[in-house]
Amino acid sequence: MKSGGKMSMTMNGEMGEETKQKFRAFPYKPYSIQIDFMNALYDSLDKGGIAMLESPTGTGKTLSIICSALQWLVDRKQRQNNDSLVDLVDMHSNRKNGDCVGSDEEPDWLRNSFGSKEVESPKKKVKVKKRLGFSSKKRDETEIEESFRDLYSQFREIEVDLEHNVIVRGEGERLDDKEFLVDEYESGDEKNGLCKRKGGGVCCGSSSSDDDNEDKGFSDDEEEETDFKIYFCSRTHSQLSQFVKELRKTDFGNELKVACLGSRKNFCINEEVMKLGNSTLINERCLDLQKNKKSQVSKKKNSGVDGRKRQTKSSSGCPMLSKRKLQKQFKTEMTEKGPLDIEDLVRLGGNLGTCPYYGSRSMVHAADLVVLPYQSLLSKSSRESLGLSLKNSVVIIDEAHNLADSLISMYDSKVTLSQLELVNSSLEGYFQRFQNLLGPGNRRHIQTLMVLTRAFIQTLCNTDDANFINSSGSECSLCINEFVFSLNIDNINLVKLLLYIKDSNMIHKVSGYGDKIISLQNDTTSVLSAFRALAGILLSLTNHDSDGRIIISRKKPTESGQQGGYLKYVMLTGEKIFHEIVNEAHAVVLAGGTLQPIEETRMRLFPWLAQDQLHFFSCGHIISSDNILPISVSTGPTGQPFDFSYSCRSTSAMVGELGLLLCNLVTAVPQGIIVFFSSFDYEEYVYDAWKASGILGRITKKKRVFREPRKNTEVETILKEYKESIDATPGTANNGAVILAVVGGKISEGINFSDGLGRCIVMVGLPYPSPSDIELMERVKHIDRIGDPKKISNVTCFNGDAQAGFEVLRSCKHRGKEYYENLCMKAVNQSIGRAIRHINDYAAILLVDTRYTSDSSKKNISHPTNKLPHWIKNRLVSKTSSYGEVHRLLHQFFKFHKSKLV
Repeated sequence: MKSGGKMSMTMNGEMGEETKQKFRAFPYKPYSIQIDFMNALYDSLDKGGIAMLESPTGTGKTLSIICSALQWLVDRKQRQNNDSLVDLVDMHSNRKNGDCVGSDEEPDWLRNSFGSKEVESPKKKVKVKKRLGFSSKKRDETEIEESFRDLYSQFREIEVDLEHNVIVRGEGERLDDKEFLVDEYESGDEKNGLCKRKGGGVCCGSSSSDDDNEDKGFSDDEEEETDFKIYFCSRTHSQLSQFVKELRKTDFGNELKVACLGSRKNFCINEEVMKLGNSTLINERCLDLQKNKKSQVSKKKNSGVDGRKRQTKSSSGCPMLSKRKLQKQFKTEMTEKGPLDIEDLVRLGGNLGTCPYYGSRSMVHAADLVVLPYQSLLSKSSRESLGLSLKNSVVIIDEAHNLADSLISMYDSKVTLSQLELVNSSLEGYFQRFQNLLGPGNRRHIQTLMVLTRAFIQTLCNTDDANFINSSGSECSLCINEFVFSLNIDNINLVKLLLYIKDSNMIHKVSGYGDKIISLQNDTTSVLSAFRALAGILLSLTNHDSDGRIIISRKKPTESGQQGGYLKYVMLTGEKIFHEIVNEAHAVVLAGGTLQPIEETRMRLFPWLAQDQLHFFSCGHIISSDNILPISVSTGPTGQPFDFSYSCRSTSAMVGELGLLLCNLVTAVPQGIIVFFSSFDYEEYVYDAWKASGILGRITKKKRVFREPRKNTEVETILKEYKESIDATPGTANNGAVILAVVGGKISEGINFSDGLGRCIVMVGLPYPSPSDIELMERVKHIDRIGDPKKISNVTCFNGDAQAGFEVLRSCKHRGKEYYENLCMKAVNQSIGRAIRHINDYAAILLVDTRYTSDSSKKNISHPTNKLPHWIKNRLVSKTSSYGEVHRLLHQFFKFHKSKLV
């Protein structure tokens, strides 16, 4: 990290000439690699820009991030305060000499206008609602995108009086169908980003403000906006909770203001809303309640002779937001208690009887540190909704090993055939009822929507179109232009249509009327969700042709006679999305246990950044070389070679040999063993085969066997039982447990198996992703084309056969194939990193497959073991003569550590 401009890369904790900072908040005596990591982070924040910091799991990375980043924040605030003080002293000194504003040489109006402003505090007061997107701004396609992420329903429960063709709402109040008539729409000013509605009003707000407006209970008062702050984000709520727990160990927990954000599903304490279960339904119901609260007084037609309108109180909204006093009390207690994680905030909200979701959001603007999940920060519409400003701030993204894929997946969109049919029937019924009452603008746009919806339905139902699907296939992928021209919808201005959908409120009108037709008590959100899905696809079609692909999936009809199928837009490029974050923030830091290969990340997220402008730091592990035993296991106890490639892994010989291996391991390894399989289906296949052959019975005589459940909600219960089994009689081989887990499952992503919970990690085979995954193959092709714009991919049809995917891989020159291999090894590294969580921890790691073994004369850069973390690769026993040697190494390893305890 020298200032000369060459690529700043530091390996193995060698910090060179950087000035060592003192990190007073670190609660323990830091290890040398922790000091190196903290100095590297501090220096990166000083310089700004993009940095990638790699520190193995179990090295105290989270605590190092906290102590370094927050120390930098405190130091910067102190420097700013000192600079402000110097400026004030200089200003008063200059005034005495008559050299500044306020001198007699300047006119009175100038002194009055500007003189007082120079002594204002550098901190500023801002209205929260201004920060939440109420200020006017230029309307363009980006704003359309922001708007359609938050199109939600706004209807109360309705009843239908079919006899009189009117709607009965509330306590018997009768409203005719005109309640659902869309206001007159004039498109003449669309080019200026404005649309005029009936009544002369001008609509220039974003529908995303629907989500913002409910904050009024918290945002009427002025909030002090911090000049700069740190945003820390990770992938899961459990990882964020762990971060907060580490923060409490430091002095910063009491010195700085902290806000912890999460999803409505995780925060909600309204039992009626929680019963919905589904995240989408919870979001929509929450917004419904807040909109009802906003409409405290609504105008309704009076049945009186004079035709005057009377004012009637509407629904009171969510009871968890009904008392402003409790909302303020929540905010006060949250500040007094210091850093609180999601569970703490939910508990606090439950005790007070007020909403923790909006309560935590109210702290964002005054917070020095904001802790939040990926989605809330990386999605621009979410940032706008939450009122997050990245200007001059620091963004730290933890667990960034799969950041590129996580980022682009947030911008995917999908609409199913059933949703399209629901939208089409709603539009047809609405248009038939109101076509004589609609103005020309509304009529034209609604008809255009009907044309598009029917075209999409026909595409999914047309099984004879050889241009899309071959005779045996069910999926294909197309570029945007190919898709649009194939459907003959290239003459439709989608940008204007999306503006109409957003500004006219037609989705809510049509959905409301559609519910009346469909059912007396139909759930409004289903129709609205279908409309929002369609709008998402339309928005995706406005992207650049090379930014993504359209996936057409036609599934066979179900037994009930309903056709499956969907249209999905798959975003392929993330550089434009990530550039918005980098361009606004002072510094962006990607942190993780395994970030290499860094070149892939650079090319996918920030290709504009020269290598000499990227700061990369990597350090070793804190443990001794004696504390880890990684072995490539090529053969089983009977001498059968291990080959878990797709064609061989399900043979009885392979499954049986793996079972015999585990029978031996349960006698040699004390306490806990975690066995990772490539998929849930394969784990189930192996488990059933072991059960039928009696191998499972032999294993359970030594250790209990647990299986990772498919449902994430059940994982905690299984882990608790697993831990209890290990803790029962610690220290001997004839106790403990085995847990059969899945690569990419919850156990492999963020669960810590320290000490006896993970004395041995068994990785079964190389978990390459399925080559029949059409979305994956599109990413592979896109990445292979990076840097080679002349390389054009043809339309590729898939029929679920992996051979089509293998053809794609064989056609790749370099980057695409390497990306596919990296996906596999990143998953391996993430899984085996569950063990070794502190300096005194120890574990064995068994890589079970002949492909892990290596001949030094033939070993090349693409070999799987070359993609292992350095601290594992450097200690790897890459080749053994037989399983007997493996067993002997394991016996010696655990005997050695048992003797250390005596």
